[in-house]
Amino acid sequence: MASRKANATALIILDMVNLFDFEGGDALGARAVAICAPIARLRQRFDAAAQPVIHVNDNFARWQGQFSDLVDACLAAGGDAAATVRRLSPRRHDYHVLKPKHSAFHATPLAILLHKLGVRRLVLTGVAADSCILATAQDAKMHEFGLWVPADCVAAISPRRKRDALALVAQSLLVPVVRSRDVRGVFPAQP
Repeated sequence: MASRKANATALIILDMVNLFDFEGGDALGARAVAICAPIARLRQRFDAAAQPVIHVNDNFARWQGQFSDLVDACLAAGGDAAATVRRLSPRRHDYHVLKPKHSAFHATPLAILLHKLGVRRLVLTGVAADSCILATAQDAKMHEFGLWVPADCVAAISPRRKRDALALVAQSLLVPVVRSRDVRGVFPAQP
């Protein structure tokens, strides 16, 4: 792992390697597939800017597995699980972290990885806006990271749950929720 310059920005892709095999999973899976294209376009921007891409994913209580095992399980499951993995699977140069709970920071090495990479700003994408995105956004603010949650790059089980979560992120955490296509670079311009 090479250290990068201070003030790097990392793209965090949360829980997109997902079987969607829980209550509401069918609805969330369909919405996850719909956000794959804007996340992939954003990932291309990060690649062009030589900024890190980090996949952070639930381990789904598979305590003896690896990240690649989750990818394989999603491909084997077919449907929305396979569709999201085919579009956004971690690449060789991407980083990946398994998490046991909602926040990408809780009981994971993410904070250490971000420090080693010189990251001071995060862009949160993935699922679910009202759960893992929200918990990670709160922890990112407590860790004093700059933060952006692109509205078109997150999903929830329902449009209302997404709307309510993004309103909370914007109003309570004072985090921009501007769509990715409305920002030219890897992070919104500072006011």
